[in-house]
Amino acid sequence: MALEWVVLGYAAGAEAIMLLLLTLPGLDALRRGMISVVRSALKPMMSVVPFCLFLLMDIYWKYEMRPTCDDEHACTPSEHLRHQKSIMKSQRNGLLIVAALLLYWILFSVTSLVVKLDSLQQRVDKLKKRDD
Repeated sequence: MALEWVVLGYAAGAEAIMLLLLTLPGLDALRRGMISVVRSALKPMMSVVPFCLFLLMDIYWKYEMRPTCDDEHACTPSEHLRHQKSIMKSQRNGLLIVAALLLYWILFSVTSLVVKLDSLQQRVDKLKKRDD
């Protein structure tokens, strides 16, 4: 199951890099090209959402099916340590899921705002030229 988490990590990293390149000031020449790249990449990257939901169900299933130590001496120290490591991994993976979904939503919102801003800037430029 480690490959799924690597893929999700790369997807979240790509989203973060695209978001950073769209929002950094002073990159106007690069931003115009990035807008078209990001807009064309948003639809295929939408697959992150069901993928995250699948991985979230996987975490839930592992949580429900984990062995429990009801009695004080029911688990050996190694089993207890393995259980604690599993909980930490699940928490880390849950944070990765939340980060990937949040980054996708922010990237989608920022991209639509940048597109609207560019279209409004073009309209302002047309009105200025018409008035002159």
